[in-house]
Amino acid sequence: MSGRARVRARGITTGHSAREVERAPRDLMVTSVSPGDNEASSRTSVISQPHELGVSSGDGRRTLVEKRGNGRQDFVDLGVCTREKLTHVKDSKTGSSGIPVQLATNLFHLDLPQDWQLYQYHVTYSPDLASRRLRTALLYNHSILSDKAKAFDGTSLFLSEKLDHKVTELTSETQRGETVKITLTLTSELFPNSPMCIQFFNVIFRKIFKKLSMYQIGRNYYKPSEPVEIPQYKLSLWPGFAISVSRFESKLLFNADVNYKVLRNETVLEFMTDLCLRTDMSCFTETCHKQLVGLIVLTRYNNKTYRIDDIDWSVKPTHAFQKRDGSETTYVDYYKQQYDITLSDLNQPVLVSLLKRRRNDNSEPQMVHLIPELCFLTGLTSQATSDFRLMKAVAEETRLSPMGRQQQLARLADDIQRNQVTRFELETWGLHFGSQLSLTGRVVPSEKILLQDHTCQPAFAADWSKDMRSCKVLSSEPLNTWLIVCCSRAEHLIESFLSCLRRVGGSTGFSVGHPKIIKVDENPAAFLRAIQLHVNPDVQLVMCILPSNQKNYYDSIKRYLSSDCPVPSQCVLTRTLNKQGMMLSVATKIAMQMTCKLGGELWAVEIPLKSLMVVGIDICRDALSKDVAVVGFVASINSRITRWFSRCVLQRTAADIADCLKVCMTGMSRTLTQLEIPTSVSQPLCLNPCRSCRLSVVVVRKRCLLRLFAESGHTLQNPPLGTVVDSEATRPEWYDFYLTSQTANRGTVSPTYYNVIYDDNALKPDHMQRLTFKLCHLYYNWQGVISVPAPCQYAHKLTFLVAQSIHKEPSLELANKLFYL
Repeated sequence: MSGRARVRARGITTGHSAREVERAPRDLMVTSVSPGDNEASSRTSVISQPHELGVSSGDGRRTLVEKRGNGRQDFVDLGVCTREKLTHVKDSKTGSSGIPVQLATNLFHLDLPQDWQLYQYHVTYSPDLASRRLRTALLYNHSILSDKAKAFDGTSLFLSEKLDHKVTELTSETQRGETVKITLTLTSELFPNSPMCIQFFNVIFRKIFKKLSMYQIGRNYYKPSEPVEIPQYKLSLWPGFAISVSRFESKLLFNADVNYKVLRNETVLEFMTDLCLRTDMSCFTETCHKQLVGLIVLTRYNNKTYRIDDIDWSVKPTHAFQKRDGSETTYVDYYKQQYDITLSDLNQPVLVSLLKRRRNDNSEPQMVHLIPELCFLTGLTSQATSDFRLMKAVAEETRLSPMGRQQQLARLADDIQRNQVTRFELETWGLHFGSQLSLTGRVVPSEKILLQDHTCQPAFAADWSKDMRSCKVLSSEPLNTWLIVCCSRAEHLIESFLSCLRRVGGSTGFSVGHPKIIKVDENPAAFLRAIQLHVNPDVQLVMCILPSNQKNYYDSIKRYLSSDCPVPSQCVLTRTLNKQGMMLSVATKIAMQMTCKLGGELWAVEIPLKSLMVVGIDICRDALSKDVAVVGFVASINSRITRWFSRCVLQRTAADIADCLKVCMTGMSRTLTQLEIPTSVSQPLCLNPCRSCRLSVVVVRKRCLLRLFAESGHTLQNPPLGTVVDSEATRPEWYDFYLTSQTANRGTVSPTYYNVIYDDNALKPDHMQRLTFKLCHLYYNWQGVISVPAPCQYAHKLTFLVAQSIHKEPSLELANKLFYL
């Protein structure tokens, strides 16, 4: 098992910064060793290859690349225009139904001169120069470029002004007296809406954030100078921002959202020392390796993150290494001279991190040695995330209200506009940082919830849990033959729980018979052995009352009952049943889940479209094997969209549907639009050539940067449930919209982004938006509206169960039941 797989299996959150240093293959040779600092990282810079287009922000280190083949998907997708093929929305993709609402956003205008262009030049040297630094110095020394905004990556030069000639020849002389001929050839004239310019604008803002003394971790930027301390849990929060620049309809806009990085005030050395006290010395090194490999650490002396790929017990801080200039020094002396840090433990081992190589870089990886004493752990463990008080303390600092979020954004805008250096950087390129964007959205009507003998219009449109306690569900199967497996200390809780369960079942129409109760010892093997002995073909459901939330209890039960012996199962923690004051609520939720797992239907909404099937597809990487992708497929199988067929497959090859969907889920994909959709359309025609089948495909993105705030006088609040935005903040080349289908009593709600990439049904924007909102009401594990359509959430729950616990395909005998809720 890989280090990262071990981390995921334990449920430890590594955070977004895990992207910064990827795990290198084990069979690669290590050619050099450096301490983890700027000196080491500077040695990994690479000059762009001829088949790439690169942009440097001007600091000599960051190169941005546009690939001829596979590049960063966000930017490649800018060239995908799906709307032009959808004739029914070619002229207008905006709806009209609903009540108008005035909204503020976290988007800011970026103004450019009307005739603004970016000019790209290919630069050659004769004789050729290997040093990128020398190439840059010789080029920038010419007066023809001294007064122009410029960016150079060693091969491509970008200017805000066009040179007089298409080919410009310059002559320079090195310090050794060698004459070098430099030729600049104009290759492209780029307009503001071109994908390359969009990438370029993002690079410029990365440079601006660096000038604001913010550090990049992953794709976000943080201010270590303004930490928020949570001393009782030894945590620090670094405030920061996630940012992006893109073209929205007819405007170039800057998007920023508040973000926090969670850091633990615990060094790796402290973690190792504590582990040593709790572990037998004979297996300490092995346990330490299992606990640490795959985690992300932060070195505060340079504010960089690294992934721990190994631990080298043979190297100590007193060992020597070779510096870039060829001289040797020990780690102890290096940190004292470079950072005035005195290492206290001279017997600690070193951590090994393999730096991420640039794409298409076939050179051997750079290995970095890190001192545990100087490495701080990041993210939260699964134990920490299950600590209610800890998470509440974190949420109190990070869960900002709309006004609190707006104040942070206003401060950022003020910093950018008032800082002379950042303002000069923008003005040099002809950019002007403008005002915040406001727009008009629409609030679509709320939905009626249809039950067996009652139609309810919830008092609070996002939640109808109270209505469910006294109303009968649409349909349910009686539960006559079932098992309860528990340990001795949970036995006294069963009768009161069953009493509440029957009480809830009586009012909702779910008949609950008396179960067979089996007492077992408190260990996973005993639970599994009891299930194997007592489950027979007549058993409808197995309930396990677990003594703890240890993962091996849950995994072994779910693996056996989902695949080896397919029977719906329900796992409940003993401590949950101990909450006597909440027993009715607990029993109601469990009764609803059990009804679904037996094939029942809870509620419905009015859906006018006939002969409609809705399908949700999701993908998840298997926790035990990173080369296995779990693809979940959930489809409705009745006219009122209340019954579902669920299938999950594990894909192991690079060219299968899983990889296509992986790209789709992280952004729009040429692969999806050009290959997957035509295949999907042709399959039903092959099965039944006499019957037409029309298809609509919508890419759903739950995590997006956009935030919407409803303007109410001089204050801001969350937008109403059902708020739709389909103009100004959307993309001109796509048939897309945002929908807010959730509410929040605290914090700021996030809209969900929908991109209709194929639509044979030619649904009007109003109809597509209303259908999407209706589907957000049909997730049976929550008696309220959720942030994504129900089939997408079902597919996610299915893939997550398989990827985290089962690790193989569930039995098709359970396919018509929501066994994974």
